[in-house]
Amino acid sequence: MDARGLIVAPGFIDLHVHLREPGYEQKETIATGTLAAVRGGFTTVLAMANTNPAADSAAVIAWVRDRAEAGAACRVLPVGSVTVGQQGKELAPLAELAEAGAVAFSDDGQPISDPNLLRAALDHARALQRPILAHCEDTDLVGEGVMNEGPVATHLGLPGIPDAAEDSAVAEAIALAAFTAGPLHLCHLSTRGSLALLRIAKEQGLPVTAEVTPHHLLLTDERVLGPAGAGSLARYDTHAKMRPPLRSEADRQALIAALREGLIDAIATDHAPHAAEDKDCEFAAAANGVVGLETAFGVLMRLVHEGALDLTTLVERLTAGPARVIARSGGMVPSDLASGLGTLQLGAPADVVLLDPEAEWTVDPATFASKGRNTPFAGWRLRGRVVTTIVGGETAFTIKR
Repeated sequence: MDARGLIVAPGFIDLHVHLREPGYEQKETIATGTLAAVRGGFTTVLAMANTNPAADSAAVIAWVRDRAEAGAACRVLPVGSVTVGQQGKELAPLAELAEAGAVAFSDDGQPISDPNLLRAALDHARALQRPILAHCEDTDLVGEGVMNEGPVATHLGLPGIPDAAEDSAVAEAIALAAFTAGPLHLCHLSTRGSLALLRIAKEQGLPVTAEVTPHHLLLTDERVLGPAGAGSLARYDTHAKMRPPLRSEADRQALIAALREGLIDAIATDHAPHAAEDKDCEFAAAANGVVGLETAFGVLMRLVHEGALDLTTLVERLTAGPARVIARSGGMVPSDLASGLGTLQLGAPADVVLLDPEAEWTVDPATFASKGRNTPFAGWRLRGRVVTTIVGGETAFTIKR
């Protein structure tokens, strides 16, 4: 391949993807979701467990693996549910899920509110060498909240979600990780308070890692006012509704700084496709989440071009960083781990992405490979795009130059 003028990097790894299958095929399938992944430069994705049925049995984990082997465009690593039906009442058979191929456990979207249950899950996680991917949120503090608590929510008359809803749950999860020595991965952090707690955990050498999403790095709660912010007529924009919610500018800047210094280990998209009717409704009733696989690199390059982040750091947080989180799991193919998933070292899987940091393009949801069109970045003019994605030595996606 003629890669003159391009950047050659390891294939991106996404720790947090909702492929929706089985059960929600109207939103996404393993085939469409992984095609979106390779268009975004991702060669490995972790498939979250909130399917229907939930991935709380060895049969569902095996089904996802078989489905991926038959028709996925990239490597799919299944995540098992922490609790039965993701109801937060009874532990799922975690050992059976691990044996079936689950590389981690998560009830993402449904925080584990019972501390004794989370303690037990972390105990099992330590024994099984698979991290708990935790959505940290105090549902009592969330209450009826639908967006970040602050001036924008007050202006719009919407009930807010305070920072403390995340901070208090993160504090509890870290305390239990310290007590059990169980591997804990904090999903989609969004507040300054959570970052302060993460810093303490890492300074103490606790087995805690964390991720941040592109939308929390690029947007604030003002996006709920519409694409043009406060001057827009498109108020209550449901494409800006997600959990955790978009936060303040101070929080956004703190997340960027934490990513830059290495406090945050990985960037994960939290790709959450929805059918049009799930977003085309009043704000309070709209589904949480946005798609992100196909836009991640382009929108994140804004931080590079603005000087907020260097390109090497960005690529590391999309490749080697998430690979280290996965490497805590005994469920990966041993040869993949031994040969350096997320690197370009000799003997590593031939997962490679070619990047053009200067190519300009406009985000058009109508062209997405994903079934989801729910993006807050529609119409953005971006500089930086994925040119070619190679998975296991085979070209999975390329564009004409």
